[in-house]
Amino acid sequence: MSIPGRAQLLLVHGIGGLRNTEREKRDWLEALAHGARDAGHADSVSGIVQGWLAEIRFVNYSDLFAEPDEQGAAVQAQLDDGQTDFLAALLHETTDELWSQAREHGDLRAMRVVEDAREQFMDGRRELQGAAEPLRVIARILTTLLQLPGLRSAGQWASGWPLLGHLAQVSRYLDRRVTAPQGTTLNARITYRVLDAVDPRLPLVVVGHSLGSVVAYEALHQLPQPARLFVTLGSPLATAGVVLHRVRPHPARTPGSVERWLNFWDRDDIVVCRPRIKDWMAPNSSGVLPLSRRVDSDGLWVHTATKYLRQPAVAGPIIEALKQ
Repeated sequence: MSIPGRAQLLLVHGIGGLRNTEREKRDWLEALAHGARDAGHADSVSGIVQGWLAEIRFVNYSDLFAEPDEQGAAVQAQLDDGQTDFLAALLHETTDELWSQAREHGDLRAMRVVEDAREQFMDGRRELQGAAEPLRVIARILTTLLQLPGLRSAGQWASGWPLLGHLAQVSRYLDRRVTAPQGTTLNARITYRVLDAVDPRLPLVVVGHSLGSVVAYEALHQLPQPARLFVTLGSPLATAGVVLHRVRPHPARTPGSVERWLNFWDRDDIVVCRPRIKDWMAPNSSGVLPLSRRVDSDGLWVHTATKYLRQPAVAGPIIEALKQ
């Protein structure tokens, strides 16, 4: 039984440290309200901020990841060889994408930084194969990439170790062998957080950011109720074949309940680079495929969910789906 005239907005965060649910929810909604106003939906701003336009849930699973320390000891303790190999492959693919992007735009400074990182990959190949400490090689390459103009100015991470700790969350989520004391996998416990937040009586509008786009994608495959709109922001599904080949179900396809899928990417988002998700995703039975749209955010570190949500091109379709 559905509730007439009402939908549920589900917000699923990505990589990062421990989060405060209410504060994060407020930040996301304030950003969405800003974007809605610029998209011509000023009448919906108060409904978003005050929560009466839709049933709004922020799915917080950050506590399920252990906090890595800045020297990397905790990261090393958490990852086995297979997970480390995944991170190396992910970083290698991302570095190649960054190189292509920098060359395409004639960004000589970025090209020099990325070329340095690529040379470190070549020099550290033996270490990455397990002869020494592969995580230190990966952290060193990440530290180099943090010299990219936007990332260096943003000051988001002091070195590659904290960034590696956050990227390791992708590896740990996609490793189905990781188990809790009660015998459940980490990704199963995270997916349960999403499913538990869903009101089965309401049509869904789902926004997934970064790793949260992968989490939401897999959860939507388990939900029968219609999802009017699925929005992915800064999604690793869009670029990383090493990610897409590990998601479930496989081969990857649009969740059956999704009626529309919009994937947003920023040229300066190191996680996304250049989206190819439509080429790698099979349609659902309704023929729905992800449609990628580029946005250009102001500022330095553009990967945050709030930077994306402040874009009218992102906020407009979300508000329209909620008002449908």
